[in-house]
Amino acid sequence: MLRYKEPGKLKKILMPMTLRVAHVNVSKGYRGGERQTELLARELEKADVQQILIARRGAPLVERCQKIDLEIRTVSGSPLTVAMATKGVDLIHAHDGRSVYGAYLRSLISKIPYVVTRRINNPIRNHYLAHKVYQRAASVVAVASKVAETVKNFDSEVNVQVIYSGSSGLSVNRKQLDLIKKSFPGKFLIGNIGALENQQKGQEYIIEVALDLQNSHPDIQFLLIGGGKDEKMLKKAAVMLKNLCFTGFVENVGDYLAAIDLFILPSNKEGIGGILIDAMEQKVPVIASRVGGIPEIVHDEKNGILIDPRSPDQLKAAILRLHASEQQRHALGSQGYELAKNFTANVMAQKYLNLYRNTVKPKN
Repeated sequence: MLRYKEPGKLKKILMPMTLRVAHVNVSKGYRGGERQTELLARELEKADVQQILIARRGAPLVERCQKIDLEIRTVSGSPLTVAMATKGVDLIHAHDGRSVYGAYLRSLISKIPYVVTRRINNPIRNHYLAHKVYQRAASVVAVASKVAETVKNFDSEVNVQVIYSGSSGLSVNRKQLDLIKKSFPGKFLIGNIGALENQQKGQEYIIEVALDLQNSHPDIQFLLIGGGKDEKMLKKAAVMLKNLCFTGFVENVGDYLAAIDLFILPSNKEGIGGILIDAMEQKVPVIASRVGGIPEIVHDEKNGILIDPRSPDQLKAAILRLHASEQQRHALGSQGYELAKNFTANVMAQKYLNLYRNTVKPKN
């Protein structure tokens, strides 16, 4: 760039170039990973970053990112279409497992570096190409130490670091909150928010506990908030329950979190369980399974209660403990609120921005 320093003289000033980052997320639905992709893009609007979103055509993420200052390129989701769409960027950030192969292909073609975020604690499929893809990544970001451990167990040569997910910073509409409360007058509200996918989220245990408590504790009301492939099966299992209701997918998650008295996440497996941070931001006490990265954010008896996975008896006991003690609920909620301050989307975005800048070499 040329800039006048004084009349009649020109001086060449080296200015940092705007970083062109392509976020790639070709998931069909909208779950925790897509929410984190959106949150990161929103935070990076404030930075000197030119953002491009590469997403599956017709996916909810495309609609949700319409108001963010970025370019949207839609693709079919295949590695080839991802590779073609990432042409001309400085860095590729693959946000889901399907995207990494397209990022790898583009890197082979034009040496564009890429980073990968690994959000789940499932083992990576152990085949030759997967090893090559993860080894070539400038960095693999795990959303929790337990997830990083899984990546290292897959391939010790992979460069792994941990960047925790950020809270959603959910807004609360007082009128909507009051309407939710009025829908369940005099009830102690226990909520679970997430995809209705029983194998991962363990909603069957909530139904089992609700059945046990229906007659003995009629003031307790369970809310299953969300939708998913197991919705029909779970509704069938809960058809006789008056103390459990399904809300379906809701946009005003913050209102529901602010309305409930207790949040439960009896998952069988999780990467980090980011919704727990959102609950803590609303000072809601939490009960969650001791799986994946959850113990890294839920410290047992300090800001929540941890239970073993697949343990409805432990879930029931923890619920009754907190139901009986407003003081303990308040103490756990307050500690959770303090912890959540360290897990904001802004904190997450700053760490990713530092990673981007350290990954892209300045052009001479």
